[in-house]
Amino acid sequence: MKTKIASLCLAAVFSILAFASNSSAAEEGFYDKDHIRGFISFGGDFRGMFSGFHDYVNTVPFAVGGLKYKSGSDTSLYYGSAKYSKFNKYYPNLHFNIGAQYKQFLTWFSINFAITQISERPRSTVTAYAMDSTGVPTGSTASFPLYDARWFNYGADWMFGWKLLGEDAFFNLIPAVGIGFNMMNIHFTSNYVVTSESNKSQTLMRDRYYSTMAATFNSELEARLQFEQFSIGLYGGYRAVRYNELDVEGEKLDTHSFNTDNDGDTWFVGLRIGWTFLSPWTKKQLDKI
Repeated sequence: MKTKIASLCLAAVFSILAFASNSSAAEEGFYDKDHIRGFISFGGDFRGMFSGFHDYVNTVPFAVGGLKYKSGSDTSLYYGSAKYSKFNKYYPNLHFNIGAQYKQFLTWFSINFAITQISERPRSTVTAYAMDSTGVPTGSTASFPLYDARWFNYGADWMFGWKLLGEDAFFNLIPAVGIGFNMMNIHFTSNYVVTSESNKSQTLMRDRYYSTMAATFNSELEARLQFEQFSIGLYGGYRAVRYNELDVEGEKLDTHSFNTDNDGDTWFVGLRIGWTFLSPWTKKQLDKI
């Protein structure tokens, strides 16, 4: 995954350098740098999970296992669980875009933030029962802390779009596609035992988020109204995500054992407002007035 992200960043850098290096060729008609305009926009949307993603967030955060004291002579494994509410199939998302426009062509970075989704703990502790090495209850019980199950994600996509109805049309349709990355963050419900596959050593989950990163493909269509520099747009689309296995205390959490894939695919619909800065050419024209 690190290799994929590094390749993407290098591609972005080389593309920007190549674009910038041609500024001296404006006289030859490749492009005129004085017509490049920067823009920013803010938006919010509702995202609907496809079945694979919905299974993922309703399985992995609620994964349970053995419980064990962090210190002391008791080496028994205790087992207990609590009933949590499942996560909804829809969730709100915020994003910030920053980019540039040249005539009808647009390119930008879309930075996404999913608002944290929480399944509250039903009580503060869980009563767990000890079992021996053969799985037979020993009769001993103990209490262990419970936490809220939580998840959120964030990421960025490098987008490329085209204004279908002209550069300065009052109403425009803008299809766009892009690639990027996404980070999923999950908080489990208690301090479960994590066993190393290599040497069978045991560690405990902590009261923290665990993360995994993924490459993304994003496509969208925006219907935009342009009021000189200000714009407002309604957009919708599809974002494909395939997460790596979650790294929990140095060990990979095998989600296939929970009968779930690592999908993060969503469809979305939302509203954004934007501001397009004046190009150097436009500023020169205004100075002449």
